Amino acid sequence: MPLAVPKILQSLLGSPVAVFGGGVSGRAVANLLGMIGARPEIYDRKSEAGQHDSFSSKEAAAHSLVVFSPGFRNEHPWLTTAAAAGCTCLCELDFASLFWAGRIVAITGTNGKTTLTEFITHALRHAGQQAYGTGNIGYSFSSLIAETKGGSSGVTAVCEVSSFQAEAMSHFKADAIIWSNFAEDHLERHSGMASYFSAKNQLLLLSPDAVVVAGSSVGRYADRLNFTLPADSLVESEGQEADSRLEGTVFAEYPQRENFILALAYWRKTGLAEADLYSAARNFKLGRHRLARVAEIAGVGYWNDSKATNFHAVEAALSRFDSPVILIAGGKAKGGDHRAFVRRIAPRVKHAILIGDTKEALAEGCRENRVPHSLYLTLDEAVAKASALASSGDNVLLSPGFASFDMFSGYDHRGEVFETLVKHLAAAVAAQGKSFQHQSFAINTPRP
Repeated sequence: MPLAVPKILQSLLGSPVAVFGGGVSGRAVANLLGMIGARPEIYDRKSEAGQHDSFSSKEAAAHSLVVFSPGFRNEHPWLTTAAAAGCTCLCELDFASLFWAGRIVAITGTNGKTTLTEFITHALRHAGQQAYGTGNIGYSFSSLIAETKGGSSGVTAVCEVSSFQAEAMSHFKADAIIWSNFAEDHLERHSGMASYFSAKNQLLLLSPDAVVVAGSSVGRYADRLNFTLPADSLVESEGQEADSRLEGTVFAEYPQRENFILALAYWRKTGLAEADLYSAARNFKLGRHRLARVAEIAGVGYWNDSKATNFHAVEAALSRFDSPVILIAGGKAKGGDHRAFVRRIAPRVKHAILIGDTKEALAEGCRENRVPHSLYLTLDEAVAKASALASSGDNVLLSPGFASFDMFSGYDHRGEVFETLVKHLAAAVAAQGKSFQHQSFAINTPRP
């Protein structure tokens, strides 16, 4: 059955549709437009064959509709030019939502939203429902629309929504919203914490009838920043007692316990059977690069938490350990107070090994707070230093706190390199035993 064109778009498709961004979401939009008989034209500064690398008022005059990827800020010159020419501008998630016939559960938050999206999807399927994880998890809503022909009333899209996506929305409506937590992040894009909160709050404003679940930190910041959350939406998600029914699952301890508490609140509000959620928890596996132990070498634990790209994520990871760790941190800055971050984590860090663009700024914080630290140019040097410092019983934690794009193509690339280095280290220790000499292991980590 062919996809129906939403009424709001019908008058806009007579001319070619400008698609800003030639990445995953942009290509998915172009494919979806092709399916409904529209003519997409992709614009991307890093243009490939068949794409355009500039957008001026001349190009804008040829379009009525622009669909843009999350990387485009609202004030991007191309969007400003398009709006001045009278174009309707929709972000990818907003555009795709117009085609969706099923339910939408929107997941947002500073940390843990990908895991929560994956778990809710897994749990709904476990309970016998048809559900798909989509949005900011690497599988665009436009791709889901194309593959399912827009879904149906009995299908649920569990949609991860970032602040970049939420702030640009005007049509997206969710049946349920889970806002897991809120902390300092993305201040290189948002003008401050109030602006960042407001971007996420746009989800709630667009869906006044949605079932809403919000974690403890969301409530604190709502009070502090003078926002009003829906009545009965707040859940005490922090500092809760252990749940014996979660022993042996990834949700047994924080930070993942908070995700389960929020999922359970949503489950109860929508009348689903709790037994199904607990059963789903027992066979749910975390995605890679999320606070997972890679190996134990000579009594030292090595942990990969490369997905920790902000301060709150690092602090949550450190709370997992009973004693101070050897922390590998640093990367591409995203705003925020680096010194305050170091001050908060100082008691939990035995030695900080600093890499990436932010290493000098972090080193200042370490000096102020008397945190032993070292600075290195590469991750392989950092792992070798960590090995040299560690004694049996220690833990070496890669939890960078920053974006990866100064040294790697993504957080997954950074985590994979770390795991490879640890495997090489384990092999060297096994081969040389007590005569092992710490060294740098050469791994190709070119800048993207």
